[in-house]
Amino acid sequence: MAAKKKAKKPAKKVAKKAAKKPAKKKSARKPNAAFMKPVQPNAVLAAIVGDKAQPRTEIMKKVWVYIKKNGLQDKKNKRQINGDDKMKALFGGKASVTMFEMTKYIFKNAK
Repeated sequence: MAAKKKAKKPAKKVAKKAAKKPAKKKSARKPNAAFMKPVQPNAVLAAIVGDKAQPRTEIMKKVWVYIKKNGLQDKKNKRQINGDDKMKALFGGKASVTMFEMTKYIFKNAK
């Protein structure tokens, strides 16, 4: 006689609980104090941004306003800044620089 086989029970699925990590508290972003320290522009830079001491962030904003206002950003290569008379003096006589080099030239003219 053939013995009846017992039906196998399906294996129980064990639900894995995700380990909860403690929630991190988000703090308000604080500006870097070095960027907020006012610097004094020299005469060349003052022709573009004004002669009073300002934080680096404000100087860069004013330079970009000047570039946009006068259409100095290259039309094809947006990373290239073409200089007018004031910007050429700022760039050390160069006709054009990249936007990354521009920062270097700007802050050589500020203390």
